[in-house]
Amino acid sequence: MSLGDVLFGAFALPFMGRALLVLLVLSVVAGVVGVLVNLRGLEFISDGLTHAVFPGLAIGLAIGGTAGLVPGAAIAALIGAVLLTLFVRAGVTSDAAVAVVLTATFSVGVIVVSRSDDYAGELEALLFGRVLTIAPDDVVPLLVVSLIAAAAVGATLKQQVFRAFDPQGSRAAGDRGIALDLVLNASIALVVVAGASTVGTLLVLALLIVPGASARLATVRLWGLFPVAAAVGAVSAWLGLAVGFGVSVGAGIDLPAGSTVVAVFVVVYAVMLGVRLVRDRMSRAQARTESARRSDVPEGR
Repeated sequence: MSLGDVLFGAFALPFMGRALLVLLVLSVVAGVVGVLVNLRGLEFISDGLTHAVFPGLAIGLAIGGTAGLVPGAAIAALIGAVLLTLFVRAGVTSDAAVAVVLTATFSVGVIVVSRSDDYAGELEALLFGRVLTIAPDDVVPLLVVSLIAAAAVGATLKQQVFRAFDPQGSRAAGDRGIALDLVLNASIALVVVAGASTVGTLLVLALLIVPGASARLATVRLWGLFPVAAAVGAVSAWLGLAVGFGVSVGAGIDLPAGSTVVAVFVVVYAVMLGVRLVRDRMSRAQARTESARRSDVPEGR
């Protein structure tokens, strides 16, 4: 199997094409939303929302089968987003609020799934995703959920950035903090819904966090963070699916697609971190050399 077949030819297969389409859109949106998560320091709240979708997935699966996954997860995620926002606004510390929502919702989800005849199989699918078995009828709902999150963030992007850097200034300018928090948390929740249906609830956090963190390694320009994060997400998703397919088919080693995609996200971050460390070391060495050269120049020259 040639490199071209792995990187491009594999996606001519219908199930690989569907997986690529959904993951590309989701990863780009998650990258943009993830930059705001990074700027606001909302990683733990995002983790809470990833667990908040679990009972919605379980209930949706129990009631409507695979067709009920996205609606059930969307309802649960939005309820979780509202609850977390209200808890924090009421003065409950974010860590405590996340812990309450996380433990309560996850326990409900496990109880619901445990009533199923195929407990182990369904639990594995909900936790680790089903990116290569996305049904054709599920593609549009997943894309719509992702694009709604993108539209919500895009409509409030300037206000969200302003609030991230200067909350008091944002309030003085007339922005409503609770409205912006609800929009951002709801957008995170919708990304989590789409991600939970592809890479699973345990791994979806990587789609939100890693691209934004990678972008901060690549550029110090604020408005450059968003396209860089989107590009990192898209390329990582594409390479992850391609690597998983190549190893599974070419080497005969069965790799879970969702886990492979997330692993590539982390590898890309590690490479960018290594490049950043080398670049910073070279810059410091060059600055020391320049300083020494200047100190050797006699006065009056």
